[in-house]
Amino acid sequence: MLKEFKDFAIKGNVMDMAIGIIIGTAFGKIVTSLVTDVIMPPIGWLTGGVDFSNLKITLKEAVGTTDAVSVNYGNFINSILSFLIVTFSIFFFIKQMNKIRERLDKHLHKNSEGKSKEELLEKEISDKHKELIEQTKLLREIRDHLKKN
Repeated sequence: MLKEFKDFAIKGNVMDMAIGIIIGTAFGKIVTSLVTDVIMPPIGWLTGGVDFSNLKITLKEAVGTTDAVSVNYGNFINSILSFLIVTFSIFFFIKQMNKIRERLDKHLHKNSEGKSKEELLEKEISDKHKELIEQTKLLREIRDHLKKN
């Protein structure tokens, strides 16, 4: 049983998950600071100096040593903004990773046809050169047409 636990704990998936949790926690602190210290002050300024983190509805005032009972909807707004920023960041990161993966797949597919990197680069430059020549011809035609008129 100890050997099975050791195998489980050392497997890549568990280590990847642990690293992801640690990085996610650190990223969460960064996003919280971004929302609280960078995004919310200008929004508060635009709304007349309102500090969202202090927005609340007091249900019962504090009496003596008893704390007030309140609904802190400003903190909720901050949490929603944090969520949206994290979601957008993850979306952007995954989108970029997919682009990189797609380029890599295209590159590997081309290389599987037996062409060297130099040949692939030459072909890409040649294609771009042909496109540039076509664009130049089109611009010249437009220029000549404008001169006539």
